[in-house]
Amino acid sequence: MQTAAKAQQIVDCIPPTHHWIRDIVFTPDGKRLLLAVGSGSNAALDMFPFPLVPGGVDGWNKTHPLGSTWDTEEGRANILSFNPDGSDQKILATGMRNPSGITIQPATGELWAVINERDGLGDNTPFEYATHVQTGAFYGWPWYFLGDHEDPRHKGEHADLKDKITIPDVFMQTHSAPLQIEFYEGDNFPAEYQGSAFVTLHGSWDRSRRTGYKVVRLIFDKNGKPTGEYDDFMTGFVISDKQVWGRPVGVATAKDGSLLVTDDGSGTIWRISYQKPTRN
Repeated sequence: MQTAAKAQQIVDCIPPTHHWIRDIVFTPDGKRLLLAVGSGSNAALDMFPFPLVPGGVDGWNKTHPLGSTWDTEEGRANILSFNPDGSDQKILATGMRNPSGITIQPATGELWAVINERDGLGDNTPFEYATHVQTGAFYGWPWYFLGDHEDPRHKGEHADLKDKITIPDVFMQTHSAPLQIEFYEGDNFPAEYQGSAFVTLHGSWDRSRRTGYKVVRLIFDKNGKPTGEYDDFMTGFVISDKQVWGRPVGVATAKDGSLLVTDDGSGTIWRISYQKPTRN
């Protein structure tokens, strides 16, 4: 007879609103729990004067001359690291506006994340991205994006950070809204799919012509390095620029090697499998 244990609260410092929590994953050795926390705003325009700056891998510090002024964005737009029991909080990486999905790449053991970038800069700026995440790295939000491209809403505010930004691995079409990432190790799909990463693109309100609303496959070379390319894998949800009937959210590999995709537009869990062609 099985009995259920009572739920335990492990982490109690998570901001309660907006992009407050996105994903969790354990490191391959099981020693650290990683937690993605999105920003509470679009471009931190109401923050004064500075949020936490790079180098905070040991956690934010209230005595830090800048950290103490982070206000409602404190601890956000980053990936946090804990012991499995929730102790020993650290900041693994910063400056990611909304790290909505995180996972471990089996071939390398590296942490990967997909990022929803900021809105309000037009149909084609800035790109979303997928990237392996380096400990201590700073990815630019809210002052810069995709390297040293300055957000005009923060013009001239932090020239000292311009050369400290880590450039991500794979750029994705603006306002695609990537939500989750899954590396494929199943045995149902053709061999070339091994080591690929599937990403769900939820789509965004902030574009005059719709994009996203599909699942794409990120392509990696034989050494597990991204080529920077991705292919459409699951499409057909867009009827017109004013109407869609499905929006992919989550993605996972089933035990039989098929792919499971959740869709909050139609309230459906899709199962995608491959049937080998039969010889006549």
